[in-house]
Amino acid sequence: MSAATTRSRTPDRLCAEAVDLARSAAQEVAAPGIVGEHVSVVADGDRVVTHLFECRDFGYRGWRWAVTVTRASRAKVVTLDEAVLLPGPDALLAPEWVPWSERLRPGDMGPGDLLPTEADDLRLEPGYTGADQEPPNAPDSVAVREAAEDAEDATGPASGAPAAAPEAAPAPAPAVADALPPGMASGAVADLVEAEDAELNTPDLPSAVPARARIASVAEELGMGRPRVLSRYGLHIAADRWDEEFGPKTAMAQAAPAPCVSCGFLVPLGGSLRQAFGICANEFSPADGRVVSLAYGCGGHSEAAVMPKPPVPPAPVLDTVGSDSFPLHPSREEGSVPASAEQDGSEDLGHS
Repeated sequence: MSAATTRSRTPDRLCAEAVDLARSAAQEVAAPGIVGEHVSVVADGDRVVTHLFECRDFGYRGWRWAVTVTRASRAKVVTLDEAVLLPGPDALLAPEWVPWSERLRPGDMGPGDLLPTEADDLRLEPGYTGADQEPPNAPDSVAVREAAEDAEDATGPASGAPAAAPEAAPAPAPAVADALPPGMASGAVADLVEAEDAELNTPDLPSAVPARARIASVAEELGMGRPRVLSRYGLHIAADRWDEEFGPKTAMAQAAPAPCVSCGFLVPLGGSLRQAFGICANEFSPADGRVVSLAYGCGGHSEAAVMPKPPVPPAPVLDTVGSDSFPLHPSREEGSVPASAEQDGSEDLGHS
């Protein structure tokens, strides 16, 4: 260890003794009665010392007033450097700021909330390409090809073929020659005539590609109108999330009598997800309307406990051949009063 390092870790004696200077500087910065007891002295370097004082402010419990003092080499006078309020080891600090994209959790969105998606989101990929490219039959492309053909015709035949003698340009009419400005040759007049003929014989081309012919319109008509679709990475992370929430390792699946692959309430998915996932359609299941793994299960399995059918009572039997006799009047032997008492009218029956 070098001598400079040893000196920097040992507080300077004169700077360490300047407690009153440091306290007065802290009291000048803070409000009255906020600076508390002297806590410690920290050596920041050669002849640089920081005095720490307790902060008595109720809103800054655990914070400390840090006053740094120093002195020049071979000087006896200690001077003030700075006084600030710093958090201590037990200070209450605000949590570290986290971007909203990392703070957001599933289920945090409410009605009316908008969740923007980054342009380079790895979970998505372009649904179709070429929308920003010019169609092959665009007017500009046709014009470029015609210009290239005209330039090739103007340069003459390819190398190796005998060059034909150039045709002499027709001489301008006397009236036209008199109207030309001085210095214009007869070849320029021929070029003007050819340009006018080309404008008259060339049909008008559309100025822009029709909207129906654009790639975006064609993709929408074919059912591929989404600008971006789910990428393979987005598909994999979605499958991992579904398998973690409704997969074979959950407590519900461990106690289930059978997996969802044999349940009648399972609605299979389409595409590659059909091999591992489906949608639960059992209203009494905790996963109703959710994407579940085929290895998931619950107590609402369609074949877990099939209730027996209730017994069906036999149909009533009607006898339409025999007959039963029913008397019109009750017989006298079946009454509660004997027949002899009814015949004897002199017997007192207790009536007045």
